[in-house]
Amino acid sequence: MSKKKKYEERRSGLTVKFSIGAKLIIIISLIILISLGSITALVSWLVREDLKVSAEDNNFEVNRRAAVETEQTLQTMRAFSVMFMRNIASLGGQNSQIQKEADFFFTQNPQIAALIYTTTGQPRERVMVNEQYFTSRGISAGLADAYRMANQRTMQKAEAGQTVILNASIHFNTPLTALFFPVESGGGCVIFSPESLNESFGFGTNPSFLINADGGVIADADPDRVKAAGNLAEQEYIRSIIDSTDRNKQMLIEIEPQPGSQNAANEHLLAFLPATGQALARNAYTVVTRYTKQALDGISDLLSIEKKQNVQTQDSVKKVRHYLAYTKLNTAGCIVITSIEYDKVFEGIDATTRRNLYLTAAILFISIMFIWFFAKSISVPLKTLASAARAIQGGMFDVELTPKNRDEIGVLTAGFKQMCNALGIFGRFTNKDIAVRAMRGEIRPGGLPKHATIFFSDIREFTQKSENFTRSFGDEASDRIVHWLNEYLSGMVECVEKTGGVVDKFIGDAVMAHWGTATTAGSPEEDAFNCIKAALLMRLALQRMNQNRKDENLGNPPIRIGCGINTGIVTAGQIGSDLRMEYTVIGDPVNLASRTEALNKPLGTDILITENTWNLVKHCFITEEMPPVTVKGKKKPVRMFAVINFASASAGPKTLAEVRKRLGIAPPDISKVDVNADEHKYQIGEK
Repeated sequence: MSKKKKYEERRSGLTVKFSIGAKLIIIISLIILISLGSITALVSWLVREDLKVSAEDNNFEVNRRAAVETEQTLQTMRAFSVMFMRNIASLGGQNSQIQKEADFFFTQNPQIAALIYTTTGQPRERVMVNEQYFTSRGISAGLADAYRMANQRTMQKAEAGQTVILNASIHFNTPLTALFFPVESGGGCVIFSPESLNESFGFGTNPSFLINADGGVIADADPDRVKAAGNLAEQEYIRSIIDSTDRNKQMLIEIEPQPGSQNAANEHLLAFLPATGQALARNAYTVVTRYTKQALDGISDLLSIEKKQNVQTQDSVKKVRHYLAYTKLNTAGCIVITSIEYDKVFEGIDATTRRNLYLTAAILFISIMFIWFFAKSISVPLKTLASAARAIQGGMFDVELTPKNRDEIGVLTAGFKQMCNALGIFGRFTNKDIAVRAMRGEIRPGGLPKHATIFFSDIREFTQKSENFTRSFGDEASDRIVHWLNEYLSGMVECVEKTGGVVDKFIGDAVMAHWGTATTAGSPEEDAFNCIKAALLMRLALQRMNQNRKDENLGNPPIRIGCGINTGIVTAGQIGSDLRMEYTVIGDPVNLASRTEALNKPLGTDILITENTWNLVKHCFITEEMPPVTVKGKKKPVRMFAVINFASASAGPKTLAEVRKRLGIAPPDISKVDVNADEHKYQIGEK
């Protein structure tokens, strides 16, 4: 398709920029995306809000339960220890009985590793060791006495009435907790396994851990982290908890996870303070060098873990949000902290949201496929109608359309087909090119001056021939005349349209046409040339048409015509009323062309042109000048020329005499011709 044609189609509005299928897909897709997207977003938001509240409540409840269990465990451990110490004190110096009491106590409380207590007036603390506990773990029982010596200041605090809890794991190289507390006659310390505490904290989505008043880790679900005995006092959120006056609270914090950890959040929560770790290491080293090589292994473990933690702390960059709840205990200022990772709270709803999005995408895809196939049942017939509309715009009214549906599209197709048939019939009643140009809006009401060439033709002796039809065929005469005349006019119209002319009207057997009006070949000379060319084509067409016709054949007699051609400035436009209009030309050149056609009979010619036309094409055709004619309304005689042939033609007539011979026209005696004496329209003079 050429650029010009595409431009004309866009200008006429017959091009499709967005197909119906594409529009339906876009509209339905938007509806699905907006509806399902809005529902998904709304549900996600509402559920997230509910999950947020539920997670906060659950985290706080888990922390509360862990705090209650921890408090009970510490109080129970202290109560059992105080009861045992009272029993020992009541036995006085009976060592054998004291040992039996101790063995019974440790049998009933296997989680207790050792008891250290002092009584007012005694020179030193007394240490009771659970031999079974140490032996089963491969630990020297002498470490209990070493621990007593290393924590004499803490024992003094207990004797002064202060309760202190410490992580003794580094000293014993196994998870152990030391609870220092005052008693009536001095101070006491119970060293026990934190397993019962660790189990209550758990590994779930809400892990908990226990720290003392100084930030030291006392208990955790992971025994390795308890064994590491880290200190969190320098962590900003831990310091804020320690300094807070609230007994319990929940908050949202951001912490940096440690890479390579299975539980990055809790790994960070147990990050070590280097200074504290080194101090503990030096203290443990002093004790170990005096008593056992086992403590040295603990130092080595501590230093390696501390180094690893420091490297992890330096490498971590991304912060993770956590809901964190804490409860301060009444015992030794301990704090139970419970946390849950913020993103884990919404893992379920995020997964559901993703599934909803996948479902939306699937529904959207299925909808698009359904709409695509459905739209084809609409778009294909509409494309056919659009192609038909473009064909009609191009002047092709004979369009094949077959309704395939019984819906509105089918009704539209049937109506469009009827319209095409009506336009085809309309195109036969009027000039097809004029109708198309008027339909495009290229011809509007009103007149325009045009330099045009006007053509008139008429059948010679038509009245006599019509009477012969009537006498010979009676009632069938009219039908036979019309058939005979239509065959002639079809050939003449074809000659006009081949040369770019416009058939203005049929006046009985006469034909009026013009060139350079609705369309032009580019110049008045070319339009005049095309008009004379059409007349010569008509001559040839009539010769072929008359080959098998005889004057005696009253049902199909031969046809001879006369053609008159004139060129000049005319007014061209749509003339008529609101009920009926036609595109035609008016003006003096039109009248002169009509009168020129009438001169063919008295002058014995078939094609006559005026001087106006001859001046434009005199070098293109062989012509013979005829006597000048004085036309009514004209002061000067008008020169007339008979057209013989193309100037470049190698075959055909070269003189007017040859033309007359070929067409069977008798040479007239001009001196005896009466040229319409009644109207005095013209007067023939001498050449």
